[in-house]
Amino acid sequence: MPKRIKASPQAPHRVVAVAYDRLWTFEYGIVAEVFGSRRPGLPENWYEFRTAAGEAGRLRAHGSLAVEADGGLDLLQGAGTIIVPGWRGLAEPVPEPLAGALRAAHRGGSRVVSICGGAYVLAAADLLAGRRATTHWQYGADFAKRYPAVRLEPDVLYVDEGDILTSAGSAAGIDLCLHIVRRDHGPEAANLVARSMVVPPHRSGGQAQFVRRPLPPQTGSRLSPLLDWMRSSLAEDLTLQRLSDRAGMSQRTFFRRFTEATGSAPGEWILNERVAHACDLLETTTLGVDEVAYRAGLGSAAALRHHFRQRLRTTPTAHRLQFSRG
Repeated sequence: MPKRIKASPQAPHRVVAVAYDRLWTFEYGIVAEVFGSRRPGLPENWYEFRTAAGEAGRLRAHGSLAVEADGGLDLLQGAGTIIVPGWRGLAEPVPEPLAGALRAAHRGGSRVVSICGGAYVLAAADLLAGRRATTHWQYGADFAKRYPAVRLEPDVLYVDEGDILTSAGSAAGIDLCLHIVRRDHGPEAANLVARSMVVPPHRSGGQAQFVRRPLPPQTGSRLSPLLDWMRSSLAEDLTLQRLSDRAGMSQRTFFRRFTEATGSAPGEWILNERVAHACDLLETTTLGVDEVAYRAGLGSAAALRHHFRQRLRTTPTAHRLQFSRG
């Protein structure tokens, strides 16, 4: 029998997951697994887990599962933590009774959490204005357009604002839930839950690691072959003068047309491609970090590490360990 972890001084509080029609089953399952399962060795004052129906009527989850909640929105009042596991669609309106109940519960002291698209529900309830938040990287542009007052951080796994927490895509919900356990009951409890679920207790890096580079744009102009050449020449010195000469344009005209065609300035586009190529080399070869940096056109291992920290929130070594296909 595992030795029971010493309980944290706080009294057990209730974790309430919000269910809705077309509930995302996996996201809900994460919440139920972390907070609703009592494992040997966990503190006696573990969470009390409940499910609240976020709207009236029949509720179905993905996979043709019927959902029978423990109660309605009244369960949100007095809850220690309220979690919205995803949302059924980016353009789907959030029912005002749900939004109002979330606002009231937050004013009453409840901690409010979202997983993946659940950030849309929190934003619709006006809980994220002026705050940092994240959601799935595929939703970033849409979310930023709909909720410009939110300080979106699109490349992280989760954001902890104290009383409001948001996670990126589905599996990042595991990272956030374990983070909450770590906050409430300490690292030993979080590690125990992680081992039971056979997942790492903490993942390095952010969701930018999972964003694949887009296909070359079909510009219908002389820039298309130039882009192909640039991708094959990343280790070379790709100055604006050299590129504009190759395109047969003035630097000013080239800069404007390149930005219009790709959505990025030449320097930013090149840096993105170099980091992406470095990722490919780390994943598919055993080249040393210095050689990867040289072949990707980043110059040195120090520069490679710098750009990985800035753009991917990880290190080249950690990226190779996590994604190596060799």
